[in-house]
Amino acid sequence: MKDSSDVFLGRQPILDLRQRLFAYELLFRSGHVGFAEAGDNVRMTATVIVNTFNELGVETALGDRRGFINVDEGFLFSDTLELLPPHAVVLEILETVPATEEVVARCRELRAAGYTLALDDVTQIRPSYGPLVDLADIVKVDIAPLSDAEVARIADELRPLGKQLLAEKVESRERMQMCRELGFTLFQGYYFARPSVIAGRRVDYGKLSLVRLLSLAIGDADTPELENELKREPGLVLKMLRMINSASTGVAVKITSLRHAITMLGRRQLMRWLQLLIFASSGEEGGGNPLLATAAARGRLLELLATELAPQNAALADQGFMCGVMSMMPVAFGIPMDEIIVPLNLPDAVGDALCLRVGPLGVMLDLAEAAEADDLAGVTSRLAALGLDLDTFNRAQTEALAWSNRLEDEAA
Repeated sequence: MKDSSDVFLGRQPILDLRQRLFAYELLFRSGHVGFAEAGDNVRMTATVIVNTFNELGVETALGDRRGFINVDEGFLFSDTLELLPPHAVVLEILETVPATEEVVARCRELRAAGYTLALDDVTQIRPSYGPLVDLADIVKVDIAPLSDAEVARIADELRPLGKQLLAEKVESRERMQMCRELGFTLFQGYYFARPSVIAGRRVDYGKLSLVRLLSLAIGDADTPELENELKREPGLVLKMLRMINSASTGVAVKITSLRHAITMLGRRQLMRWLQLLIFASSGEEGGGNPLLATAAARGRLLELLATELAPQNAALADQGFMCGVMSMMPVAFGIPMDEIIVPLNLPDAVGDALCLRVGPLGVMLDLAEAAEADDLAGVTSRLAALGLDLDTFNRAQTEALAWSNRLEDEAA
């Protein structure tokens, strides 16, 4: 079996009708793409499943979300596949898998065992694919190469069959809205992962209050000063208390006031909640911000990577978390990074990483973004610059994902 350092785990969020996180598609890549032997996909997928999820477990890593896992023809017949808990995963049958009698029989067997099946990258309903369509619970329609009329035609064909429709490669609000009207209930694509989803929004008073609070916390202001600033916005008081009270602080005492909350949390945790509240409060009306989980996971990932680099340097780990979360502030505010961080008086290492992408934190930030973009070459080069391997990165990324899932559940 290939060494685990040759495997890269990527992920992309899948959202529901309210633009809430529904699942992740888990992407597996090898460092030798283009030179893979027959069966390599099976081995590298099995390696990721065993090595990346062995310590935490798939359920811990994903929370109550499911993981869509790409399944090629070889992996479809692998015994390793059946190590995955049926309720935690969706087996995404790749478009390259032929609808042979053996494949159909195997899919029928897996479905009888409780697995949910999805068909990947559908752009037309071929007659020969009929048996697999019948067995699939979810059909992923690749809308990128299709006209609106072609998407509508496929939806019309699938809707009477009772399949859940997932639109993938959604890159604009207009196409998302069209798919919603056609009966699609799940969505995936750059529209949800790039700044266009909320960029250009006017900065509201609530977010400005959070930025001022964050600046005070970073500057180690007195507790009464923090409390007075927070009281300026009653809506944020309620939201913050609700979030803090729901968090797993390890303390049985109920938090009853702002001063009590600040004291019980401590400055380090307070800064984290303030940063994440910015994203929690910037979602569309009626739904949470789909970028919250990404911001939280990115911050936690940089914290873990900083700990790997310098185990004794708690300050670097704290700066890593801050850098990861704050790197998404331009998305939440719709204004340039340098305008956001001016009033915050950040440590030089954090400011340089955010604005110039220099230093270890800058490399870590580039690494996180490369992983989110499924850019194996970018991941590999940044890991080499940091002196870390893919196995370490996979474990850190999986733990970061699990942490962000728990955080979002607590904030709901």
